[in-house]
Parts: sequence; C-alpha cells; structure tokens
Amino acid sequence: MPKAPVKKKPTVKKSVKKEKIPKLKIPSLAESRRAKAEETTSRLRIRVRAYESKILDISVKQIIDTALRYDAKIQGPIPLPTEIKKYTVNRSAFIYKNAREQFEMRIHKRLIDILNPTPKIIESLTNLSLPSGVNIDVKLI
Repeated sequence: MPKAPVKKKPTVKKSVKKEKIPKLKIPSLAESRRAKAEETTSRLRIRVRAYESKILDISVKQIIDTALRYDAKIQGPIPLPTEIKKYTVNRSAFIYKNAREQFEMRIHKRLIDILNPTPKIIESLTNLSLPSGVNIDVKLI
C-alpha cells in the first residue's frame, strides 16, 4: 500500500500585533437620568382642568403668554385624556323602571411645564386672573 503524502506546516510564523481598541463608555440609565436632571434643575408643572374646552384653551394661552413675556422655556400645552363621568338616573320612581336618563360631565385637562422658572414668572402667574370654572394645580419639581 502506498503511503499518503504528509503535509508540512510552515515553519515561519508571522507575528501579528493586536491593537487595543478603546472601549466605548455607554452611560447607564441612571447616569443619563442624572445628566437630564442636571440640565433642567427645576420645573414648574401646571395642570389646568375645566369643563369647557374653549375656556380651557383661552386660559392656557393666557398662561403661556405671561410666561413668554419673561422669556421662559415652555413645554406644552400637552392635552391629557378627557375624564368622563357618567350618571344614570331613573325617570320615574316606581312604574317605569326601565326608563332612564344618562348624564355625563367631561373634564378637559392640559399640562404645561415651565423650565427653570424665575421668581418674576412665578409672581406673574399667581397674579393672573383666569375665568371661573378653571382649576389650576401648580407643582415645583
């Protein structure tokens, strides 16, 4: 039987230097939140609620105009979901039990954020006179 040819390995080895690739530092979620918090140190969050959307839009525009008068950065107005409260009432007390009426109340909401508010802005917003039926919640975050 004939022998199979033997393969020879090359005797010369080429040396390959591995270059070190710098690792990219990817910020964690907590670090990115801290960075955002440092950018905007304080925030004035205004929630405006009303039963009529037209009155609500007028009052929101009035708030934004007073804030822009003092060169404030504003985010919003952001429309929040309308809250609907439904009430069902019997039309008569005894005889016609199936005759019912339904009433509903719609509460429209808007959200406005003022970034880095100055004392002048806060003072002007407190002195603002808005139409009746408009409810305002102000928080400093």
